[in-house]
Amino acid sequence: MSKKEAGRVKRHQRLRKKVEGTTERPRVSVHRSLKNIYVQAIDDIGQHTLLAASTRDESVSKGVKGKTNAAKQLGLSFGKQLLEKGIQKVCFDRGGYLYHGRVKAVAEALREAGVQV
Repeated sequence: MSKKEAGRVKRHQRLRKKVEGTTERPRVSVHRSLKNIYVQAIDDIGQHTLLAASTRDESVSKGVKGKTNAAKQLGLSFGKQLLEKGIQKVCFDRGGYLYHGRVKAVAEALREAGVQV
């Protein structure tokens, strides 16, 4: 693990002390790789994933140019899926990443879709 990744993990551990997901208000966890971005709606009390999506899905990023635009599209489609499941409020877990770029695009797109973040 690189020094940069170790710092991100440390920030994420600090963040996880404060953010906890429930069935009514799950935690939306974001993971960012070099090419893709992944999101999950997690119930920490029940210890299971309610919903998951990524930019690797053809339905999400088909015909979209650029990683930030793909992240925005992912947030919109994930927000619609959350609303279909009856989830209107979520806790946003940025995963130790800066609230900038693709992570910010996902959060804003969730809000745009009608989910309270």
